[in-house]
Amino acid sequence: MELRRLEHVVSRRRKIKNYIMQSLIGLAAAVAVVPLFAVFIYVLQKGAPALNWNFFTHLPAPTGETGGGMGNAILGSLIMICMATIIGVPVGVFGGVYLAEYPTGNLPKVFRMVVDLLASLPSIVVGLFVYVIAVVPMKGFSAYGGAVALFILMIPIIIKTTEEVLKLLPQHVREAGLALGIPRWRVIVSIVLRGSVSGVITGVVLAIARIAGETAPLLITAFGNRNWPQSLSQPTASLPVQIYNYAISPYEDWQQQAWGGAFVLVTLVFVINITARMILRDRKSGSGK
Repeated sequence: MELRRLEHVVSRRRKIKNYIMQSLIGLAAAVAVVPLFAVFIYVLQKGAPALNWNFFTHLPAPTGETGGGMGNAILGSLIMICMATIIGVPVGVFGGVYLAEYPTGNLPKVFRMVVDLLASLPSIVVGLFVYVIAVVPMKGFSAYGGAVALFILMIPIIIKTTEEVLKLLPQHVREAGLALGIPRWRVIVSIVLRGSVSGVITGVVLAIARIAGETAPLLITAFGNRNWPQSLSQPTASLPVQIYNYAISPYEDWQQQAWGGAFVLVTLVFVINITARMILRDRKSGSGK
């Protein structure tokens, strides 16, 4: 009888502790989510009134005049982000695979240290570096310079996330593939990467989200332009730079458009995340079948 009573008391204490911990975890999650929704709702309220067809299809209006849009800046940002992503994703994934699959030796240690230092560099320093190696030799601002700056900013994120995701895959999975006589490179490509594709894509999405809002490096590499992009070797407008210029302007209409640009930028990142998750969900459901 006493033993049953003791077990009941212990079980009740465990339930109480479990309830308290679940409540604390839920509270922590709410604290983390509330700022996100608060920012999104505020940007929606301030920026939605500025959105119309002209905003996406027209060039900026002359100084002091109302109307116009940010079509050139949106297109310029998409071009530079795509250029940086096309180069940065393979380099970042391969770098992460190298650190995860070949962790021993002096070269991986040095490479890991370089990646950590690169991830901690301020974006303005990266912009100055690209200014020296790209803008000065080309004798002008260009989309190429902006894409190189964004590429440098995104690769450490992809490398680190890819490395950490691949480390989560159990070692016996790799050993099973090698035991079947499969070459090491084939095990990495067909088993390791394929089994960790969701985490790798998450890292890529995070990197794209990071570079999509960068302003400082683009100010001194791509600079800006009030016309449609005509050549990648010319100054190119970008949405973050346009938002910055409009936000500090004394014109109320431009400030309103800056909020509209901020809303478009936030929505773009949101759509990228949702699209990636939908693709991963379809892959998982297809593999389950």
